[in-house]
Amino acid sequence: MNADSGTNPKTGTLTIGNEHHSFPIHHGTSGPDVLDIGKLYGKAGIFTYDPGFTSTASCESKITYVDGDEGVLLYRGYPIEHLAERGDFLETSYLLLYGDLPTAAEKKDFDFRITRHTMIHEQMVRFYQGFRRDAHPMAVMVGCVGALSAFYHDSIDISDPHQRMVASMRMIAKMPTIAAMAYKYTSGQPFVYPKNDLGYSANFLRMCFAVPFEEYQVDPVLARAMDRIFILHADNEQGASSSTVRLAGSSGANPFACIAAGIACLWGPAHGGANEAALQMLSGIGTPERVPDFIRRAKDPDDSFRLMGFGHRVYKNYDPRARVMRDICHEVLADTGADDTLLQVAMELERVALHDEYFIEKKLYPNLDFYSGITLNAMGFPPSMFTAVFALARTAGWIAQWMEMISDPSQKIGRPRQLYTGSTRRDYVDIKRRG
Repeated sequence: MNADSGTNPKTGTLTIGNEHHSFPIHHGTSGPDVLDIGKLYGKAGIFTYDPGFTSTASCESKITYVDGDEGVLLYRGYPIEHLAERGDFLETSYLLLYGDLPTAAEKKDFDFRITRHTMIHEQMVRFYQGFRRDAHPMAVMVGCVGALSAFYHDSIDISDPHQRMVASMRMIAKMPTIAAMAYKYTSGQPFVYPKNDLGYSANFLRMCFAVPFEEYQVDPVLARAMDRIFILHADNEQGASSSTVRLAGSSGANPFACIAAGIACLWGPAHGGANEAALQMLSGIGTPERVPDFIRRAKDPDDSFRLMGFGHRVYKNYDPRARVMRDICHEVLADTGADDTLLQVAMELERVALHDEYFIEKKLYPNLDFYSGITLNAMGFPPSMFTAVFALARTAGWIAQWMEMISDPSQKIGRPRQLYTGSTRRDYVDIKRRG
């Protein structure tokens, strides 16, 4: 099968055998053109085969743009570096949801509505008690977020724009509370309820680390670092978890179920769990002096060791989020006085890898996960909470993706096709006659 451009710049021609079939080409505002093969099966009786969807656009979106070759990430057209340095997470959430940065009045109203939705139904406290104390926080979050639809019946009708808006507010507002309660429960400490006079990130830190027997003062450096970490993780185009949210939503499932599906997908070590793996790798290296040995092992095809936190499915240049996270990491370690040995290992590993022809040729650059594990660890989070923090932040992006999908009049239920390689038709044989 050959593909070539047609004479019309807005169409492309696929040659299959001796037949030629024309298909429209769509032009986005950025990125490569897209060949619309939606009618390919009807015209030619053939499917495309694209494992992992490496060359397939699953939807049309105006939310997030990634240029992996240039190392660019834009939320609604704004560079991630500008948002992380100049804005805050709720402003970024508003941007993702509504398409523009808020005015001062819009920001005040949005912050107010989020703050007033941070509590969860008190009966959910007993829901937590049904889990084992050693349950992974992500397991708890999948269950609790999915259960929200059993507590908030007034915001699960996806055909009602008002209910969709209320569900969106609730998800962004309650996720810090749900994540913090998961942490407290698995660590055996009492729950800490949110306070309306604290900002979004400060509130989350207090709910995670405050204890009843002493007053907890939120460190402004850590609160600001947490806010920027949330911004960096808020969205990243059509990643596995965002695609999962869209696929679940395409069936008409309620928003709480869709976000629970996204959390379950994010839990995978190849997605949200990569920062924990990177931290374990750095701990295994131990000291900067041992970096050359591990670099040699990473290049040895017969050695099972692999550098974690390097490379990305889309980013084939330096991940722009990694630069910001590296700065945040320095600030957090300086503020907390935490042992910076792991940071020294990370910096030396990055330095060597960026100047090594092997890694340059394979375009293996540090990604967001490379520094985020060190940073969250220095802030006091155990590795089991790293992905939960990721899920908290990504909820804003998931909700934006879900809202956009629901509002798209061309949206259909997701139904990928397959390349079937199983048995052809067989006749049933009575069990007594089977040899």
